[in-house]
Amino acid sequence: MARRIAVGNHKGGSGKTSATRNFAAALAEHGKRVLLIDLDPQANLSRRVGAKFDPSKPTPTTAEVIKSAIEGVAAQAIKPCGWPEPYASRIDVISSRFDLENRISEAGVVGAVLRLEQALAGADDEHDFTLIDCPPSLGHLTQLALAASDWSLAIFEPEFDGVDGALRLKEFVEKDSNRKALGNPDLRMIGYIVNRVRTNMGAHDDQIAALPETFGADQVWTPYIPERAADKDASDSEVPLRLVGTTAAKDQAALWATHAKRLIDLDGAA
Repeated sequence: MARRIAVGNHKGGSGKTSATRNFAAALAEHGKRVLLIDLDPQANLSRRVGAKFDPSKPTPTTAEVIKSAIEGVAAQAIKPCGWPEPYASRIDVISSRFDLENRISEAGVVGAVLRLEQALAGADDEHDFTLIDCPPSLGHLTQLALAASDWSLAIFEPEFDGVDGALRLKEFVEKDSNRKALGNPDLRMIGYIVNRVRTNMGAHDDQIAALPETFGADQVWTPYIPERAADKDASDSEVPLRLVGTTAAKDQAALWATHAKRLIDLDGAA
């Protein structure tokens, strides 16, 4: 069964979706099979991996998967990413679209928070990792991801609001009563990745200096990820970083490869 990881931050604009995409590409380059679940109604992850919803060829999306909640039904929504090989055969996607917002109104239904977990049962057994891209919230959609995941990973910019958003996620996950309510007492945070770092900003340096005390020195992953135009180029072109072709893109991909290796090692040690 895949190791499931909810990638999140309470704040939007942290680069969480780009990080999820880059993680998937790096894991695939390490030879791992990855399932991506787009749990954001904006569906940016779906587009950026070339798997956005096509109304002319409709397939089930996360909205239908969660609504059904039949055990294992998520397998019917899995499709390959739109990237070339070797990514195409190693990265699968459950896409999102705007109607995923309809699931939010179901938060008060008894057992609703377990619907994604039920739908995924057995569906990702042939994958090594399942990465769930959460919306910038701690509401129902993110809770669906946390209830279905083994681990949570925070992505944030080294700015006050970004750090605060990651801290809110940490506090939510580490609260015993929350994990109990999610039916997932073994859920835990595994790390904090500092994204979009600008070396010419003193404010970023100040925030980074305080991170070990805030999150724990062993939990803040290095290397930090600098802000580079290559990330936007890859997102806009709907390709992995290495296919952008520039030196900056390859350097950025190498940083994500380091983080992917750490994730693989953590999985092996668990």
